[in-house]
Amino acid sequence: MKKRLDVLICGGAACIASHSHDIKSKLIEKINEKDLTDEINIVETGCMGPCELGPVMVVYPEGSFYIKIKEEDVDEIVESHFLKGRPVKRLLWKTPEARKIVEEKKQVSFFEKQKKIVLSNCGLIDPENIEEYIAHRGYEALGEMLTSKTPEYVIDTILNSGLRGRGGAGFPTGLKWKFTKAAEGKEKYLICNADEGDPGAFMDRAVLEGDPHSVLEGMAIAGYAIGANRGYVYVRAEYPLAIERIKVAIKQAKDIGVLGNNIFETDFSFNIEIRVGAGAFVCGEETALIASVEGERGQPRPKPPYPANKGLWDKPTAINNVETLANIRHIILNGSEWFASIGTEKSKGTKVFALSGKVNNTGLVEVPMGITLGELIYDIGGGIPKNKKFKAAQTGGPSGGCIPIQYLNKPIDYESLKELGSIMGSGGLIVLDEDSCMVNMAKYFLEFCLEESCGQCVPCRIGLKQMYDILEDITLGRGKMEDLDRLEKLALTVKTTSLCGLGQAAPNPVLSTLKYFRNEYIEHIKEKKCRAGVCAALFIAPCENACPAHVDPSSYLSYMSDGRFREAYLCHMEKNPFPIVCSRVCPAYCEKKCSRDKYDEAIAIREVKRLFADWAIENEMGFAPPLKPKKKNIAIIGAGPSGLSCGFYLTRLGYKPVVFEALSEAGGMMKWGIPDYRLPKDKLKAEINVIERAGVEILLNSPVKSIDSLKNDFDAIFIATGAHNVSEMKIEGSDLKGVQYGIEFLYRANGGEQIDVGENVIVLGGGSTAMDAARTAKRLGAKDVRIVYRRTKSEMPAQIEELMGAEEEGIIINYLTSPIKVIGKGKVKGLKCIKNELGEIDSSGRRSPVPIEGTEFIFKTNLIIPCFGQKMSKGLDVGKIVLNKRGFFDVKPETMQVTENGIFAGGDNINPSAVVDSVAHGRKAAVNIDKFLGYDGKLFDKERKVVEVYYDEEKYLKTIQRKKSHFSNIEERIKDLALEVNMGLTKEEAIEESRRCLHCDRGEPVIAEKEEAKLIKIEDML
Repeated sequence: MKKRLDVLICGGAACIASHSHDIKSKLIEKINEKDLTDEINIVETGCMGPCELGPVMVVYPEGSFYIKIKEEDVDEIVESHFLKGRPVKRLLWKTPEARKIVEEKKQVSFFEKQKKIVLSNCGLIDPENIEEYIAHRGYEALGEMLTSKTPEYVIDTILNSGLRGRGGAGFPTGLKWKFTKAAEGKEKYLICNADEGDPGAFMDRAVLEGDPHSVLEGMAIAGYAIGANRGYVYVRAEYPLAIERIKVAIKQAKDIGVLGNNIFETDFSFNIEIRVGAGAFVCGEETALIASVEGERGQPRPKPPYPANKGLWDKPTAINNVETLANIRHIILNGSEWFASIGTEKSKGTKVFALSGKVNNTGLVEVPMGITLGELIYDIGGGIPKNKKFKAAQTGGPSGGCIPIQYLNKPIDYESLKELGSIMGSGGLIVLDEDSCMVNMAKYFLEFCLEESCGQCVPCRIGLKQMYDILEDITLGRGKMEDLDRLEKLALTVKTTSLCGLGQAAPNPVLSTLKYFRNEYIEHIKEKKCRAGVCAALFIAPCENACPAHVDPSSYLSYMSDGRFREAYLCHMEKNPFPIVCSRVCPAYCEKKCSRDKYDEAIAIREVKRLFADWAIENEMGFAPPLKPKKKNIAIIGAGPSGLSCGFYLTRLGYKPVVFEALSEAGGMMKWGIPDYRLPKDKLKAEINVIERAGVEILLNSPVKSIDSLKNDFDAIFIATGAHNVSEMKIEGSDLKGVQYGIEFLYRANGGEQIDVGENVIVLGGGSTAMDAARTAKRLGAKDVRIVYRRTKSEMPAQIEELMGAEEEGIIINYLTSPIKVIGKGKVKGLKCIKNELGEIDSSGRRSPVPIEGTEFIFKTNLIIPCFGQKMSKGLDVGKIVLNKRGFFDVKPETMQVTENGIFAGGDNINPSAVVDSVAHGRKAAVNIDKFLGYDGKLFDKERKVVEVYYDEEKYLKTIQRKKSHFSNIEERIKDLALEVNMGLTKEEAIEESRRCLHCDRGEPVIAEKEEAKLIKIEDML
C-alpha cells in the first residue's frame, strides 16, 4: 500500500557530516511514537545538491524542501507537517532575493536551470536498494543491448550522441570504445576512474554514493561494447561511503544476475572489482592509474602506446570516469538524438559541477553544456555572499585556469574554456571574490601539483619547484619585475615538455592569472601590496591593508582601548589628516576586511575614530609649521581633500606650500558636496584650520587659469581641482526648467542658499550624491521625495547606512526603473519612466537592466535631480599634459606624476572616489614631490612597534556584539539640515568597542604592566 508521505533525507557525505543520520533516527523515533509508520516512508538518498544548506530533506507529494534541520526541529516537523499538514515555514528554503519561502522543490532557483541526467536518481532513490533503481528503469538499457543489439550498435549510438569523456580532456567516448574494440587481443578490460583528486571536486563521489547502479550498468554496457569481461572501479580510500555503497551495489547486482556470468541469459559475462587507491593525485592520469591497479607505483607512462591498445597488464583497456559511465544508460534508453539535442555543437549533453568557494549555494549541480558562467554562479549558485564582488572562477581544478569577470556571459563547454586558458577538467568550479588574491591562488594550486607530482620527468619535478619559488618570493615581498617574464617562460616550458597531463596542465593557473590579473602581480612586486589582504607578509593587518591611505587602525584601537585619545589621534594623523571627515563619510574599507567579522561582527572602527577626532579638535590639538622651511616653492591647485592632504604632509617634510582655491571656502566636495547632517561644517572647518596652522597657506577666491602661469614661480605643482562637472542626462526634456543636477543642487544647499524644492522631487541615480540630494530635498520641505534607480537594491553603490537612513526618513525608492522623458512645457511637470527586468550579465558582473515594453508610467514632479556621475572640473588650461580617454589626468600610480615633469595630480581629477582615496593620493604626491626636488621623501621614518595594552584581552575573546551608534530623532532631523544624524558612541562604548580588536598586527598578545603613557611632542612628527 502506498504511504501518505515520502520523506527523503539526504545521505550524501556533506549532510552526514552535518548529522543527517541523527535526524533520521530522531524522525523514526517520533514517527513510531505517533504511530505513523504505516503512513510515512523514510528514505535515505544520495546527495541532493545544495550541500551548503545541509542537512536537507524533501517531503513528497507536495515537495516541501527543508534545509539546515537540527534534531530539535524534528518534533515540530512531525507535529505540524506530518500530523496537521502544515509545513514548518521557518525551515523551508527561502530565495535570497526577497527571502521568499519556497513551498515546493521545483520553485527553488537552485534547481530551475539544472537538467538532471546523471544526477536524476541522486536524492530521489535509496542508493542501497536495487529495487528502487530498477523501478526507475534500472538495468533496462543493459538488458536491451545484450538481448537485441550488437556491440557495434552500442558504439555507434554513443558516437552519434556526441558524448565526450567527463574526466578532463573530453575525448569522444564512442571513439575510445571503437579503438579498444578494434585492438588486437581477446582479453580486454574496462576501468572506471573514480580517483577524484581535485581540490573542491566531489562529483564522482556523489554519484557513487547516490546512484551506484547507474555506474555499474554503464560499465557493463561498455564492457559489452568493447569485448571486455572484467571491469575495475578505481576509487580513493578517502571515499569510505562511496566504497561501501558500490560494494553493496555490486553484491545486489550479482544476486539478481545483472552482473556476473551469462547476464540476462546471454553468453556475455561481466564482473566488477574495486581497487582502492591511496589518494595520489597523479593516479587520475590514466597510465598512472593502470600502474596502480597492477600493484605498481602510480607513475605515468609515455604515450603511445595508448591504453586502448596496451593498457592494464598490456591488454587493450578503456578507461572512463564515473560521470561518463553514468550517462550511458540514459543515452541508450532515450536515443543518441535526444542526448545530442542537449548542449552545444561540439559539447553535447550535461555537465556535473561541484560548485564551491565564495558562492551562496555551494553543492552539486548538473547543467546543459553551453550554460553561461554567470547563470551557473548567480542563478543557480545564488551569487556571492555578503554582496561582495565576483573576481574569478577556477575551473578544472589545480590544472585549470582562472576566468575573470568579463567572461561571465561565456558559454561553458570544452572549446570555450580552452580558448580562455582553462579546461573543463572533471567539473570542479571554485568561485573567487574580491577577498581572493590571484597570486596566492596560483601559488596554492601550483603547490598542490608540485606536491602531487610523481617526480619522474625533469620539467615537472624541477620546473614546478622553480615556478613555486618565484611565486613564494612575490607573495613575501621579495619579487622583482623580471620574475614575471621568467615565470611565464618557465610555465610555457613545463607545459610543452612534461611527460603527462599533470605537468602539462599544472602551469594553467599561473598562465591564466598572469594573463587576466597581471596587475595584481605588479602590485605585489612594485607596491608590496596585496589588495585582497591575503599575503600577510605585505601588510600590518587586514584593516590597514584595506585602507587606501594605509591608516593603522590596529594601533589606534589599541590606544583607544585604554583611553589614550592623544596617541590615537597622532597615529591617525601620520597617514590621514582628516579623522573627523573620515569618521563620518568614509566607506569604511577597513571594517569590510576586519577579521572580527568572521566571528561575530566587524569592529565599529569609524565610530571609535570619531571619539578621538572630535576630542582632538575640542582640545585644540595642532602641529607647528616647519621651523626651517626648505627653499623650494610648491603650488597646489584646489583645497579639497587631496590638495589639503598633500599640503599638510609637505609641511611635515619641511615645506610651506601655497594652495590656490577658486571658491570662497576651502574643503572642495567635503564642503560643497556633503550635507551638514552627515558632516558638520564647523568640524570640517576646524580640521582645515589644523592644516593651515601646520604651515599651509590657502588663497581663497584664487582660480588658476593655466599650469604655465605657475611654472616660473614654483618648483613643483600638485593639481587637485576635483571633478565638479556633471554627467548630463540624455533624454527628451532634460533641458526644461526644474532639472537640477545633483552636484549643483548640493552646492547651492550647502552654500546656504534658500531653495524652493516644491512638493514632489525625483532624484535619479543610486550613489551617495543621489542619497544626499534626496535627503536634503526632504529637509528643504519636499513632501514626496523618491529615488528612481535602474538596477536592484543590492546593486546600489551608495553605502548601506545612507540607504537605510533615506528609507527611515520616508524617501521612496523605485528600483528597476529608468527615466525615458521629462514631461512639461517650459518647466518640469512630470517624469515618464519604464520598468526594467534583469538581462544578461555585463562586464561589471551585474545583470543589465532591460526595459519592459508596455510598462511606461508617469510620476508627477516639479523638480528632477539627476545624479549620474562626475567629470573633471573645467577652467584650467593644462597645456601639454595628456589626459586619458575619460578626460581625467593620467598619472603614474607609484608617483602621482602626470606626463609632464614636476607636475603631479590626485583626487577626483584622476578618478572620482571617496575622500580617503583622495587623501592617499595627496600624501603619496607629497612624498614624491620631495623626492623630485632632490630629497629622500621620508615621512615619519620610524620603526613601527606593537602598541602595548593594559586590559584583559581574554575577556573579549568571545562573542560580543558590535556597539551600535546613537541616532538623532527622525522627525527632528528631517526638519533641520544641520542636525547630525549619526551621533556616534559614548566614550565608554568606544573604549569597549576598541577592546574587541583581535590585534591582527601581532602574533601573540602583548600584556604590559601599566605605566604612564609618554606624551608625543609636536616636533616628533616633523
